[in-house]
Amino acid sequence: MKIERKQEDFRIRNVKRIKRSRFPMSLFAIYLGVVLLMAGVHTGILVVAIKAHWNLIVQILFPIIYWGIVAGGLTLFTRKKVRETYEKPMLNFADAAGKVAAGDFSVRISQIHSGAQKDYLDVMIDDFNKMAEELGSIETLKTDFISNVSHEMKTPIAVIKNYAELLKKENISDAERFEYARIIENTAEKLSNLVGNILKLNKLENQSIVPEVEKYDLCRQLCGCILQFEDIWEEKGIEVEAEIEERIMIEADESLLELVWNNVLSNAIKFTEPGGQITIRQTTDEMFVCVEISDTGCGMSKECIRHIFDKFYQGDSSHSGEGNGLGLAMVHRVLELLGGKIEVESVLEKGSTFRVLIPIPASAVQEKR
Repeated sequence: MKIERKQEDFRIRNVKRIKRSRFPMSLFAIYLGVVLLMAGVHTGILVVAIKAHWNLIVQILFPIIYWGIVAGGLTLFTRKKVRETYEKPMLNFADAAGKVAAGDFSVRISQIHSGAQKDYLDVMIDDFNKMAEELGSIETLKTDFISNVSHEMKTPIAVIKNYAELLKKENISDAERFEYARIIENTAEKLSNLVGNILKLNKLENQSIVPEVEKYDLCRQLCGCILQFEDIWEEKGIEVEAEIEERIMIEADESLLELVWNNVLSNAIKFTEPGGQITIRQTTDEMFVCVEISDTGCGMSKECIRHIFDKFYQGDSSHSGEGNGLGLAMVHRVLELLGGKIEVESVLEKGSTFRVLIPIPASAVQEKR
């Protein structure tokens, strides 16, 4: 809230500094000065004409022609200033807006003024350029997302199709038929999980899911999630150590946080080789519950860490068949919604540590006892 207030104050100060008019008072002062000067010249010429006894017709026609020239000059000058100051920038603005509406998000409008000379039109141009840039980023993400979804779905569908065709053959044994059916079932389950995760992530990103915040014991939830994977880690011969407090109450959406623990634990087990070790350590300070899940798996490079929360990103291609690259993207989004955060430390060939921080109410530290 303090950051938002500072940003708002900064914006208000900037707005106050921005010039509110594209036609400065100096321009109108020039107009006034020119008109007064021309009026003085006119008066002087009239005095001369009267003293010189000019022809009456000349005395009548002269003011008409004189002020006609003055009015014409001022009109052309005004037209030029309006075109340069307002009309031309707005035409450029309209042209750029038309290109954006047609789907060209690469268009940018050049700034007219900078620094202290900025006016409201410069601010509009700046905001327009930022909007076009954001729309371009969103369009790129959407295109990549559709491309990745198509690619991820194409593979399991092809597998199901191929093994379904094999099942049609008459000269296959019962064991082969059973194996083909098992592969089709497993692939269909992976496809179902992919679609489900895409829908979940879409709801999370579009804030269709509103967190149902309630008070509950995080330690109980962690223990339950760890035990869900007991059969898998025992089958791989992985040693699991857990250092968890007896009780700590938090205020969060229990079902969403369960998704976080299940995804992080699942990844730790998936990337830990048989005979490896996973350590779950939970601690509490005055502001956060910290849950660290460490493994002795293959680890990640710095490049992989930079993209680990991107949709469909899978740094280790050797395990790509066991997931779809959406789990950590969902974890990141869930923690954003709940006001938490996740940090990653990893060393290639040595393992990774995922550190999840969950904000807790002030009374939770006393209640945990």
